[in-house]
Amino acid sequence: MKRLLVFFTTLGLFGCAVLAGCASVTPQDYRNEKPVFDLTQYFNGSVDAWGMFQDRSGKVVKRFNVEMACKWVGNVGTLDENFTYSDGKKERRVWTITKLSANEYKGTAPDVIGEAKGEAYGNALRWRYVLNLKVDDKFHEVNFDDWMYQMDDRMMINRAVMSKFGVELGQITLSFRKR
Repeated sequence: MKRLLVFFTTLGLFGCAVLAGCASVTPQDYRNEKPVFDLTQYFNGSVDAWGMFQDRSGKVVKRFNVEMACKWVGNVGTLDENFTYSDGKKERRVWTITKLSANEYKGTAPDVIGEAKGEAYGNALRWRYVLNLKVDDKFHEVNFDDWMYQMDDRMMINRAVMSKFGVELGQITLSFRKR
């Protein structure tokens, strides 16, 4: 009887853990939030950002700023990002983004493996992709799960989780300001 009780208790705890894992936030949860985030409007013109990368322990490992030149022609946009890190290192990433529907986007960049997928509702955009990240002299394929929240016409906050094989490597926080 005791074994049976332990078995059902374990099964119940496992079931609760599975259900809790399924209850994640989706972009649709923000559909009524304002201002409505339109990637084609916000990322059109000049945008500046300031950010940091924190490792799993929460320690800030890198700080950076980004100057962006953004332009849309129809449903296709180019986001030209120029990064400057606190150690003086510079990087550039050029995104090509396509608006697929009122709520869906796809994107490519030279260091992105495959296509990025984006979904926007209300003031939020979820942007997911695999980046071929160079660390020292090695490349690592890491997953990014970006959440962007438009605060007003000029300000946006971005929080991203970087992971590999389902293990969180760290988080990136950015604050964007449209010029």
